Amino acid sequence: MRISYNSPVILTFALICTAVFFMDQFMANELMPYFAVGTQFSAHPLMIFSLFSHVIGHGSIEHLIGNMTFILLIGPIIEEKYDSSKTLLMIAATALITGLINVLFFSTGLLGASGIVFMLILLVSFTNVTDGKIPLTFILVALLFVGKEVIQSMQADHVSQAAHIIGGLCGSFFGFILGKKKV
Repeated sequence: MRISYNSPVILTFALICTAVFFMDQFMANELMPYFAVGTQFSAHPLMIFSLFSHVIGHGSIEHLIGNMTFILLIGPIIEEKYDSSKTLLMIAATALITGLINVLFFSTGLLGASGIVFMLILLVSFTNVTDGKIPLTFILVALLFVGKEVIQSMQADHVSQAAHIIGGLCGSFFGFILGKKKV
C-alpha cells in the first residue's frame, strides 16, 4: 500500500497553515502579522497580500488544530466533487471576501481559516443537489451553524463570527452556482 496525496489543494493548504504557525513560533511571533488582516484598508502590496493570506495564520495551536480538523475532514470531499482548481478558487474568493468585509466594516483584525471552514461546511451539504431541489441537509446545516454564529455574535469574545457567517454565505453561493446536478 502507498500513501496518496489525494487532495492536493486541501493538503497543501493545511501544510502551509501548519508550517506558518510553527515558523511563527520559532520566530517569536514576528511572522504572524503578515498572515492577518489589519483594521484599515490601503493599496499597499502587503495589505493586498493579507486579504488572501489571513486564512493561513492562526493564533494558537488549538485554533490551528480546530480549523485543520474540519478542513481535512470536509475539504477532500469538496475537492473531489468540484476539482482542485475550483476548490482553490473558492478558498481564495472566500478569503478575499471575508478579508475585505472585515477591513471595511469591522474595527478588529482577522486571522484564521474559520471562514474557509464554514464555506466548506455549507458547501458539503450541496454534494447531492439536483436541479430544482434544495437539500434539507443544507437548510439544517445553515440553521445550526450559521444560527449558532448569529447568537454567539452577541457575546464579547475574540472570535470573528462575521467571518464564519460570510464563509457560510460564500459556501452557500458556491453550492447553488456550482452544485447543480441534472436528474
